[in-house]
Amino acid sequence: MNGNSRFNPPNILTLFRILTVPVVVLLLYTPDGRDIPFSRSLAAMILFTVSSLTDLFDGYIARRYQMVTSLGKLLDPLADKLLVCAAIVMLIPSGRVPAWMVVIIVGREIGVTALRGVASTEGLVIAASSLGKAKTVLLSIGVGALILNYPILGIDVHLLGMLFLVAGLVLTAWSGMDYFFRFVKEIFK
Repeated sequence: MNGNSRFNPPNILTLFRILTVPVVVLLLYTPDGRDIPFSRSLAAMILFTVSSLTDLFDGYIARRYQMVTSLGKLLDPLADKLLVCAAIVMLIPSGRVPAWMVVIIVGREIGVTALRGVASTEGLVIAASSLGKAKTVLLSIGVGALILNYPILGIDVHLLGMLFLVAGLVLTAWSGMDYFFRFVKEIFK
């Protein structure tokens, strides 16, 4: 298989991540704000976790084996945002996460994506920062725990998820401001 093919292994992993989003949404769907049953929570958490972990592998494989493509550069960050944002939005009706937190997280993701789009039309690239990567890890762990939500082996999984989500929320705001200031700096060079 040609390493620069659009359908190389890293891009297939990214497409898998995108295709899992509707399944996770369906598993977390609860009409009338009822809680999500344990079996569906567990299935959604496993799928969310496996899907999130593909992000580690697709980037590593793409860089290690020189399979970086324009399609991958576009879809990879989009896949991460879709998975986390879709899952966290679906946790609002069951009361597992406050809506105001979701608004900040989703708003930041839309804002950063818009800034990157504007930058690219100007021929600028605003690379992902270590803050943004740390934010993604914290949010993924927090959202995964909140998807599961039920106590396991005496561990309050909901509290654990909220702790990671709050830490991720702080980095969400911080990294969003960082992207904005780097954008302004690049524009006015």
